[in-house]
Amino acid sequence: MATLKNQLLTTVTEPVSIGRNKITIVGVGQVGMACAFSILTNHVSSDVVLIDVMADKLKGEMLDLQHGSAFMKNAKVNASTDYSVTANSSLCIVTAGARQREGETRLDLVQRNTDIFKGIIPQLVKYSPNTILLIVSNPVDILTYVAWKLSGLPKNKVIGSGTNLDSARFRFLLSQKLNVAPTSCHGWIIGEHGDTSVPVWSGVNVAGVRLRDLNEHVGTDKDKEHWNELHKQVIQSAYEVIKLKGYTSWAIGLSVSQLASAILRNSNQVHAVSTLVTGHHGINEEVFLSLPCTLGEDGVTHIVQQKLTNDELALLHKSSAMMHEVQNSLKF
Repeated sequence: MATLKNQLLTTVTEPVSIGRNKITIVGVGQVGMACAFSILTNHVSSDVVLIDVMADKLKGEMLDLQHGSAFMKNAKVNASTDYSVTANSSLCIVTAGARQREGETRLDLVQRNTDIFKGIIPQLVKYSPNTILLIVSNPVDILTYVAWKLSGLPKNKVIGSGTNLDSARFRFLLSQKLNVAPTSCHGWIIGEHGDTSVPVWSGVNVAGVRLRDLNEHVGTDKDKEHWNELHKQVIQSAYEVIKLKGYTSWAIGLSVSQLASAILRNSNQVHAVSTLVTGHHGINEEVFLSLPCTLGEDGVTHIVQQKLTNDELALLHKSSAMMHEVQNSLKF
């Protein structure tokens, strides 16, 4: 006897999963779920898979999102502790790892999260050999390097979320001080996503008007208006949010959603993301740091060659040296 489904629907062809915009998110903590929520509500992907080792939490998050499918253009949400469900993902976002504790620097986390990555990265590449890896776990620059080494993927396909969020925080703080929308304030933070990040004050502008052309000391210790305090606030902002609510989530989720959109839609948008910087700006070490990059379906396609001042270059080299020193202590 025909089932109700068969009475209602006549099969024309069995659906084949192509995985064209399939995104896997590893880790269903606060950051992973903020990424998933932002990606689904911004309609970046209609096929999202969640992976974690905590089966109950994982199923609960999956069901909670599935119940909202009708509000998200009928996106498909799946979840499992088994990596086989991630097969043919165009993009794999890794947020899993030990969480930064209050007072703990991102670099303190490095060995704990390196060990966790050994169980994650090879599994992702096994089931999606053509994927792009987007690393969000901290310390993001070193873990992007770790993921590159563990994955065997080409350098353009392993990307760290890097200073995309730092740059957004910078633009927000500029906007507050100037009373101009954040999207109309143009400024970049490059280097490490952390305490040695580099503000490119020489390029900060609104409508093409460089702040340095109005005040040559902007961003330096000689500036009477103390604009350099904004960069200190950028560095401190994550620590402040962690102190107040225990973790950061919404801003990084929105940042990752924007990066995922640029990659899946092949938009060639320029974002500050962590990439292999060997040979750029005179850096000789094999390290990942953030520079403005164009993003598309092949990952990082171009790196923008910013004209940096000698002071900015020196700070970038300092950032690179610190990353290299920490990497040398890693046990793979």
